Amino acid sequence: MTEREFERGCIPSDVDENTGNININQCCNKLNVYDWLKDIHNPLNQNKYIEVRFKNTRKGIYENASELYLQVGDIVAVESSPGHDIGIVSAIGEIALYQMQKYKIDKEIEIKKIYRKARATDLQKWQEAISFEVPYMLRTREIASSLNLNMKIGDVEFQGDKTKAIFYYIAEERVDFRELIKKMAEEFKIRIEMKQIGARQEAGRIGGIGPCGRELCCTTWMIEFNSVSTNSARLQELSLNPQKLAGQCSKLKCCLNYELSLYLEARQNFPENATSLKTKQGDAYHIKNDIFKNLMYYEIRINDCPIIRALSVDKVKEIIELNKKGIYPENIFDMEKTSGRANITFREELNSDSLTRFDNNANPNKKKKKKRHNKNFRNEKS
Repeated sequence: MTEREFERGCIPSDVDENTGNININQCCNKLNVYDWLKDIHNPLNQNKYIEVRFKNTRKGIYENASELYLQVGDIVAVESSPGHDIGIVSAIGEIALYQMQKYKIDKEIEIKKIYRKARATDLQKWQEAISFEVPYMLRTREIASSLNLNMKIGDVEFQGDKTKAIFYYIAEERVDFRELIKKMAEEFKIRIEMKQIGARQEAGRIGGIGPCGRELCCTTWMIEFNSVSTNSARLQELSLNPQKLAGQCSKLKCCLNYELSLYLEARQNFPENATSLKTKQGDAYHIKNDIFKNLMYYEIRINDCPIIRALSVDKVKEIIELNKKGIYPENIFDMEKTSGRANITFREELNSDSLTRFDNNANPNKKKKKKRHNKNFRNEKS
């Protein structure tokens, strides 16, 4: 059996068919779980609840009712409806309990069980089921196209016992796929389950590299997708460019929410109604903010020449209070002295980290060596 047949979303480094174990220590599993408790030896460590992963980002918590000795990477047969499914153990011990809390699974609810470690016959049937996934997906797309259904079949996952297949699809509107299922059942002779997913879930299942150079968050660790709005980008002073704000799923990037709370806390000190300031030189209009330096940038036209200057938040508040009293200050940009380090020219800023900035210190030993070399050269020439 080849490694690609066991891929299920990643490439394992080694497959042992005799023991039914996949070595995934060097494998970039989707929604990978780092066991930060593995170095702590606890003889009373729980082995009742085990996390099992399937294709791509599908995972589940199962009860080890038979008290099997399992390790991460073991291939197991688990309870399914109907029949059984084949998965790979991804987390054991205390870390599996933390995963239960993460998935919000209640222990009092009946949890599906792990039957056994996968046998040779289970692995052979699993191999055959995996080989059907791509051809069935392509054939289903042809049938859906012939029925003029506005849907996209994104992925197919076969159950380990080859009796059932889950077809993941994307559709913007409600789709009546009863005729599609009827034709699929007649042709494939299996039980079919249609599961609709969103664009974010599809990106997580397919995977990819984001503009930050790392794997997509929805592939590596995210299990919940919170709504993202353009207001998040506006509050962080980002350019409202759809091409830059959209991810590979064509939706707004999930990372726009990561630092939003920090920006909201920093913006509490900024005045809300500060779009324009009245001065004797004219009206100054707000351009942008430097949130973490507490600076607000304003543009004013003097002799039809636009001038942009930065004002501190305290100075802006002071001018707003003066405007409410009908007082228009003069030369506010000249009076303002922003806090921070002294102004540094562009050339000085470049030279501050220059690699050759220490080369000016002359080494007297170099001159001596050069003189000796010249002296020896003269003796040889004479």
